[in-house]
Amino acid sequence: MRPATATAAAVTTLIGVGAAVVAAGRHAGDVALRATSGRPLPGDPRLTVHATGPERVTLTRSLASLRPGTYGMTAPGLHAVTGPVLDHVPHTADTVVRRLERVELGALAPGSRIRLTPQLHTGTPETALGLPHEDVEIPGELGPLPAWLVTGPRATWVIALHGLGAGREHALNLLPFYARRRVPVLVPAYRGDDGAPAPADGLTRLGDTEWRDVDAALRYAIRRGATKIVLHGWGTGATMALRAAAESGVRDRIAGLVLDSPVLDREATVRNLAAARGVPAPLVPLAVRAALGDAGPHADHEAAADPGALRVPVLLAHGPDDTIAPWEPSVELAARRPDLVSLLTVRQAPHTAMWNADPLRYEEALRRYLTPFL
Repeated sequence: MRPATATAAAVTTLIGVGAAVVAAGRHAGDVALRATSGRPLPGDPRLTVHATGPERVTLTRSLASLRPGTYGMTAPGLHAVTGPVLDHVPHTADTVVRRLERVELGALAPGSRIRLTPQLHTGTPETALGLPHEDVEIPGELGPLPAWLVTGPRATWVIALHGLGAGREHALNLLPFYARRRVPVLVPAYRGDDGAPAPADGLTRLGDTEWRDVDAALRYAIRRGATKIVLHGWGTGATMALRAAAESGVRDRIAGLVLDSPVLDREATVRNLAAARGVPAPLVPLAVRAALGDAGPHADHEAAADPGALRVPVLLAHGPDDTIAPWEPSVELAARRPDLVSLLTVRQAPHTAMWNADPLRYEEALRRYLTPFL
């Protein structure tokens, strides 16, 4: 083969390999950002139910099954709720016994394979909690957004924003707390959720585009009579709340932010999602590059999370055991803006499960935070 021909062949091969690598990176990035509303986030193991009894369930022993607090147990056709690990009952080296609160859907039996989830309830505010609500539609950028509205006499409203791997039902955990304080709560779906318009590519943008649906929810609440609004967000919902507070045309109505497990370091979150969803280690850096490149310029995301950009009081709940959104940026944010940010550190809690791990302390911090607005 002539040198020129050999060189051309080598270049063609390299181009082909490069294109394949880019394509693999793009696919891996898509895997990391795949919208999974209503499905548990990756990372936590599937646990086997070894036994059930009166008000107890025996699960495979793991860091997940040993966590303090109350969690949903989910599998196809199954939803149940487990309480704390039981003291003064026999455990084994391979199992742990927790309190069984209730079975809401399906049958919990030995051999069931479940995952733990922060979501305790299924259904609507009325069917799950006995709280009357309105089913409303919010005019959104991509189309109508279904929402629940639990009304109340206060002029200060809360808009509850779920995060990755969850749907509107995650917010049901906190609705009784707000109902006791007669606070109206709007719980919207947003792009990618069941019943809401889908993004064109089916991928989450970690709040970079979804925040515009929060803007639509803000405008809807104002039209319905809200004079002040507190945004309570989990995970990417918390990130969306930050973006709305920085960029919404009606941000002057936002009185405060409750940020649970916020995604403040997008690169780390994409890396964690890619690894947890089984992207091979050599492709993770390519997945991160492809995902963040596809998400477009993210200077606005960084600006919204800039401590200097905060203008309203923030209750920030996060902990060091979050394997999806690192908590170090939350610690830094609180340290740099102690005048506005109160940090509630919750240990042994996975992503968006700060309330689950310690509901009494969470609700007391939330009560103190909200009192000036009511």
